[in-house]
Amino acid sequence: MDKRRLGNSDLLITPIGIGAWAMGGGGWTWSWGPQNDDDSVAAIHLALDEGMNWIDTAAVYGLGHSEEVVARALQGRSDRPCVFTKCERTWDENGKIGATLKAESIRRECEASLRRLKVDTIDLYQIHWPEPDADIEEGWTTLARLKEEGKIRHIGVSNFNVSQMKRAAAIAPITSLQPPYSLLARDVEDEILPYVAANKIGVIVYSPMYSGLLSGAMTRERITSFAKDDWRRSNPNFREPLLSRNLRLVELLREIGVRHLRTPAEVAIAWTLHNPAVTGAIVGLRGPQQVRGVLGAATLRLSKQDLVEIEEALAQESLVDR
Repeated sequence: MDKRRLGNSDLLITPIGIGAWAMGGGGWTWSWGPQNDDDSVAAIHLALDEGMNWIDTAAVYGLGHSEEVVARALQGRSDRPCVFTKCERTWDENGKIGATLKAESIRRECEASLRRLKVDTIDLYQIHWPEPDADIEEGWTTLARLKEEGKIRHIGVSNFNVSQMKRAAAIAPITSLQPPYSLLARDVEDEILPYVAANKIGVIVYSPMYSGLLSGAMTRERITSFAKDDWRRSNPNFREPLLSRNLRLVELLREIGVRHLRTPAEVAIAWTLHNPAVTGAIVGLRGPQQVRGVLGAATLRLSKQDLVEIEEALAQESLVDR
């Protein structure tokens, strides 16, 4: 795969990377339901073998478990990818998730992630959410100091708006932003993507398939059978009246994919990569069988006709959150 430089860093990343959210398994607030660790490891191995060179995880995914799975998958491999993780979301002994950007907490979180990932340095450490807003400066200053100390190579933010990024950038340069971006979630196009492009901040988007809804594999039956702890059960886009409209969009993606010999998932991901502000897209994986269905997104170039058809469908259905 071709590689792109991530913001102001020396990291050259492939257009698609491995998302490890669901690999955290079940039993926590933002779970995707039960997950087999062997499947997670096999997915990571195949994705790396096929050329992906970065993994995005977070301490809170599975309350630390996702990072442990990533470490297991990378044990003994010579072709180690870049590993990105996040701080700011913490949990207590009962699994209740909280938010903090206090320096002492972030230092503890960083050390815990280093232990779970079994690495000496984190390639990209990101503030997961800008919460509490009043503590953004304290949190970002701490990340900058951890970078100076060599525990982190690069620092980034996730889910920040423009004013919050400006506050952070006044303290230390931002390597990257991680926002949600897909055909069903385009609000970042108005102000956020133009800002990061103008300021040479890299962008790795999450949920380019809108949490699997645009993958082409989602059906009403599958949604009905979601595990009780799958957070998508409460998402309006997975329920009527939006669900029918969303599935009609997937059929258009399927038609476009046929022209290019690609899957609907690859079309959805390629659409996000078409935006010049986007460096890479995080592709969530739960098993090796999913890897083959997304690889082509890295090289797929949608035609003007493809893009026009998608825009017309979105306008007609009023599907987009803007």
